[in-house]
Amino acid sequence: MTTDLLAKLESNLGLLYGRDAAGVTRRIEELAATWAGKIPAARSGWDQRDVFLITYGDSIGKAGQPGLASLSSFLKQRVGSRIPMVHVLPFYPWTDDDGFSVVDFRAVDPPLGDWPDVEALAEAGYRTVFDGVVNHVSKSSAYVKGHLSGDPAYADFCTQRDPAFDDSQVTRPRTSPLYHSYEGAAGAVELWTTFSEDQVDLNYANPAVLLELLDVLMFYAAKGASMIRLDAIPYMWKESGTNCVHRPQTHAFIRIARLVLDLAAPHVILLSETNVPHVENLTYFGDRGDEAQIIYNFTLSPLILYGLKTADAEPLTRWASTLEPPDPSCTFLNITSTHDGIGMRPTEGILTEEQRKVLTDLAVEHGGAVSARSNPDGSESPYELNVAFFDAVNNPNDPNLDDEAQMRRFLVSQAIPMALTGIPALYIHGLLGSRNDVDGMRESGIKRRINREKLDLDAIDADLDDPTSLRARVFGGLMKLLDVRQQQPAFDPASANQVLDLGRHLFAVLRTAASGQRVLALNNLSDEELACALPPDLPPEGARDLFDPDATLSSPHVVLPAYGIRWLAWD
Repeated sequence: MTTDLLAKLESNLGLLYGRDAAGVTRRIEELAATWAGKIPAARSGWDQRDVFLITYGDSIGKAGQPGLASLSSFLKQRVGSRIPMVHVLPFYPWTDDDGFSVVDFRAVDPPLGDWPDVEALAEAGYRTVFDGVVNHVSKSSAYVKGHLSGDPAYADFCTQRDPAFDDSQVTRPRTSPLYHSYEGAAGAVELWTTFSEDQVDLNYANPAVLLELLDVLMFYAAKGASMIRLDAIPYMWKESGTNCVHRPQTHAFIRIARLVLDLAAPHVILLSETNVPHVENLTYFGDRGDEAQIIYNFTLSPLILYGLKTADAEPLTRWASTLEPPDPSCTFLNITSTHDGIGMRPTEGILTEEQRKVLTDLAVEHGGAVSARSNPDGSESPYELNVAFFDAVNNPNDPNLDDEAQMRRFLVSQAIPMALTGIPALYIHGLLGSRNDVDGMRESGIKRRINREKLDLDAIDADLDDPTSLRARVFGGLMKLLDVRQQQPAFDPASANQVLDLGRHLFAVLRTAASGQRVLALNNLSDEELACALPPDLPPEGARDLFDPDATLSSPHVVLPAYGIRWLAWD
């Protein structure tokens, strides 16, 4: 390590361990040296070709075939290079929360396959994204079992309840108890559990925990990870009398991980998972991009949903006009749906309480549910909407919505993330136009299961081979959007991004590439045909319609059908 890098590392470690930082620095230096040369180089950065797919390893399956093999088959046969970045949600052995209670960070869950199946995705040209579930582990993991049994190797790996610790202000993402009781070598022990009884928080006040998880991240890089998603990262540091979220030590941890990766695997990108209010989310870029290179744009999803529900793009336009990464090395991950619900916390300070209620009412009206979180005063607040995004924008109980109308509403919801500054992301069930899995939610009693249905590969193939099926039409529409997007330099995340106010019902963004290409993306959020005037510096005679090469503009007034999308380019 260079002198400068070592100084940065020790400075950040000082926030965690005070005078012990020098010793921990030496151990991290040894760790980095151990991994040096074992991690193959790969493509770094991003451009307009990059799109992100989020999926479980068994979201698409076939009898008698490992889950990852079925996923690989689907990607090769149906997706190809249109979606080059694939995030396989935790594929490690697990006991709860559909993979997020990890038993062993260094193993692959047997029903999904083994490490060669994971590495095969990278070998096929996909940039793979691994989960770094760094905040907590399964109670069945060696870490928790060792801590409870008194094994010296795992001493203080978990956070035990301390009567002197003031936890009255702790920010909660759930309504479950903050502590749960477990049987230890000397009797019952209460351990910190931010999320559930089977998800025990790791104790980063112990340097051995930090070193162990840094080694895990290096292991992932060696196994072909192009990006590592830091799951639930805001909650990792506990400090008495505080809210125990977004602590300075948490940000120091991300900077430490970034420094080590920059040394041993500089192509590996860090993505922070921070489902919190927007202003808090932005802090995970750090100081001019020295923390996560990419952060989830969680606010986008509920604002698009609100815009389509009310035909009012004003909140989306107002908020999106502020989006600007702090450094060229950073960008946003633009999502509408993930394996989780649609977050409500990111709307705090952006939507009014009346507007937020429109969304919670919508989730229930459309056959979904609302999950809550506990507040320090004992009250509860909406945390997320549990509903498949296709059914969030299309009420499955509305008999007047035909397939064409549903497809158009959904496609405009997906075109917006593709046009805004950042990298667009598609969840597997969004890609396939999946509906609410109400049976899965009811049978399991888990609200999030409404959006986690397991699909049969043969059935998916049959649907996609039928051009009249809704799945095929949604999938085909998304593929067309991606095909066009990949050819436009203006959609490079580094290109200039200007959100325009062209009326209450329209969301418009102008992207400008370094080469000079400009693309105006127009989105009609209403069920009526609309016309809008082009800005004076975008003459109609020079415009090229990216979806209809034969179309010409004869006037500065552009017409969009109900829920219409138009991408106009000036080369």
